Amino acid sequence: MEKYEQLLISLRRVIRAIDIHSRQLNKQSGLTGPQLMVMQNIAQLDSPLAKDIAKEVALSPATVTTIIDRLESRNLVIRTRSETDKRKVHLSLSNTGLALLSDSPKPLQEHFITRYQNLEQWEQSQLLSSVERIAAMMDANELDAAPVLLVGQIQADEQN
Repeated sequence: MEKYEQLLISLRRVIRAIDIHSRQLNKQSGLTGPQLMVMQNIAQLDSPLAKDIAKEVALSPATVTTIIDRLESRNLVIRTRSETDKRKVHLSLSNTGLALLSDSPKPLQEHFITRYQNLEQWEQSQLLSSVERIAAMMDANELDAAPVLLVGQIQADEQN
């Protein structure tokens, strides 16, 4: 087997592992990966604006607004207009949203991060450089991507 075939098989395994975890997350909590990340950041930040969340999860403001719209329609997120600046709308989680978030499984990247951080610095740098090179070879450098391991949901969230 050629080395490029081995590499493509390994990439496909990573994609499948992410996809399986994303499906389990959705089945267990009813949330997509991006929805979970948005809710986690709303809970961590003090009355954030949508633009703050977009910056934190490294997704476009339009994508985050769509995600927030869906979460609000499920009564998981509350939008509150600022008293001092009516142009600003602050976000918070409803009691239902807080309960769902506390019962949600941990994102796949937490497991990955722990293992990655246990590697030597040189090995972390080598892996980062290699994966960045692969992204460049696939003309994927400019794609909207959050530091969350998921497949399929970003595209669906961006289209709706």
